[in-house]
Amino acid sequence: MRFLLCSTGRHIMTVSTNTHPSGTMKAVCFTEPGAPDVMQIETLPIPQPGRGEVLVRVIAAGVNRPDIMQRKGLYPPPPGANPRLGLEIAGEVVSCGTALADQTMPAIGSKVCALANGGGYAEYCLVPAGQCLPWPDGFDAVQAAALPETFFTVWSNLFMPAPISKGEKVLIHGGSSGIGTTAIQLVKAFGGIPYVTAGTAEKCALCETLGATAINYKDEDFAERLRELTEGKGVNLILDMIGGAYLDRNLRSLAVDGKLVIIALQGGAKAEKADLARIMTRRLIVTGSTLRARDITTKSRIARQLEEQAWPLLANGTIRPIIHATFPFTDVVKAHQEMESGQHSGKIILTFDPLPKPE
Repeated sequence: MRFLLCSTGRHIMTVSTNTHPSGTMKAVCFTEPGAPDVMQIETLPIPQPGRGEVLVRVIAAGVNRPDIMQRKGLYPPPPGANPRLGLEIAGEVVSCGTALADQTMPAIGSKVCALANGGGYAEYCLVPAGQCLPWPDGFDAVQAAALPETFFTVWSNLFMPAPISKGEKVLIHGGSSGIGTTAIQLVKAFGGIPYVTAGTAEKCALCETLGATAINYKDEDFAERLRELTEGKGVNLILDMIGGAYLDRNLRSLAVDGKLVIIALQGGAKAEKADLARIMTRRLIVTGSTLRARDITTKSRIARQLEEQAWPLLANGTIRPIIHATFPFTDVVKAHQEMESGQHSGKIILTFDPLPKPE
């Protein structure tokens, strides 16, 4: 049996079992932006992995808000990314490209979940090797597929470059979403104190079972309620996916030296009547990010930190993904309709029929 060696001499993959599957696959495609029914299942060639890439036979794939925005034509993929939908998958590695220098490739046959650069709504998906993570112990494909997009997002925005300190107060908007339920659990696991906003009593109750103090934003002004809960001091950190509509109240909710991190703009990109003087007088930091446009090196670094610090918490049951519903990937239209309804709590996952292993 022959091995391909990286420059450090470590075994990185078995060449004799690295057979690239040929033929075609089913994939979700759309040609014009629009409502969920613009998506169709098409037959495409199975892609072949390039340098530093692995080909994964997809067993499950997560549905995320950026997929909805891209389908509507509001969130174009960055240059060089796969233009098809799907940003997180779980499955089996069936083929590897040539490794980059000092890179360890996942073994053929290994079960991985991965942050994809597009194309996850398909029977096979190419992903950079560095963006792959093993399924946590005891996890199945659906649970594993629920992890990458939310964990990469939360970790990179709340725990990098500095981890949350014990007793730090964190406000998480959209607390019952996939991002929200992940953030609650990670913040609590690392000693922080999570507060959330959610829009129904049921969603607030879910967040509280995970360890957060929940505020129903439809019944209360979250900024005023936080003032009461924190005895006028405010929170140290806010993870916001609403944007412009919440800016002024977010600034009023922050403690001195607090930080606002904006990761989505569901409430618009423009803010009116925000008191920017608070940024100066209370030494606030306002920042933001998008995950998909970040480079492979950065995403790989996030993955390694997650594997070291968050994956053991998943394996021992300290934290867990919240699954709202699963749909066969042929019912992708229904899955998008469910997400757009706003009734879900946690993750929506597409599942794929088992495929024969490539010969």
